[in-house]
Amino acid sequence: MKKKALDLAKALYDEAVTHKTAAILLAAGNSTRMGKGRNKQAECLNGMPVLAHTLLAYQRCPLITSIVVVTRPQDFDFVLSLAKEYGIKKLRHIVAGGQTRQESASKGLAKLDASIRYVAIADGARCLVTPLQITRVCLKAYRKKAASAAHLVSDTVKRANALGVVKETVDRTGLWQVQTPQVFHTSLYQAAVYRAEADGFEVTDDNSLIEHLGYQVHLVECGASNIKITTPEDLALAEAILRYREEKKI
Repeated sequence: MKKKALDLAKALYDEAVTHKTAAILLAAGNSTRMGKGRNKQAECLNGMPVLAHTLLAYQRCPLITSIVVVTRPQDFDFVLSLAKEYGIKKLRHIVAGGQTRQESASKGLAKLDASIRYVAIADGARCLVTPLQITRVCLKAYRKKAASAAHLVSDTVKRANALGVVKETVDRTGLWQVQTPQVFHTSLYQAAVYRAEADGFEVTDDNSLIEHLGYQVHLVECGASNIKITTPEDLALAEAILRYREEKKI
């Protein structure tokens, strides 16, 4: 058993050296759906801020070599305090976000060292992601150049008009809910960003940039618990998921 663990650790170390990967954590939103005056990144979840959970997941992932946080200028000190308190040694840059998610990701991309071969774009508020999930998506990207965390749709899906009247039931076969991280070969992602800017193509999902370039993105099942904190109700759900993981020692 010990030899297997050592062999796995060595294999992951070799992957990290060969496919040097940086995480860009996007945390520059205004948290409008969280409620007036509330910053979802700073909301307490199981005794620590939401963003701290996310930072720790990427800190603990053996394939992530550096972290860039894109956030609001007024939150720079907050991020620095989290890095100090929770031992986020991989944090390299804190960058002011742009007007859109796409612009924020581009600002983070501009800060990457030239040696970075892969980039993992992630929501700062998707705080229940695990180091294992990040690792699985990275490994898929190393083989395919573009991969994303996702979860197969299990609910019945309806298409309706503007008044909410059902027009049809959508076949959910092959439908996925996309999550983060979304991991891409750096050159591929840079090319996709450049193409989108040239075409005036605006997206809220980085996979769409790769698709716009005509390249395939490979999805990795990461389960329903890899949620993003958006509303106060999400905090209650996240607390329940963390309690379940503790009880089951997941």
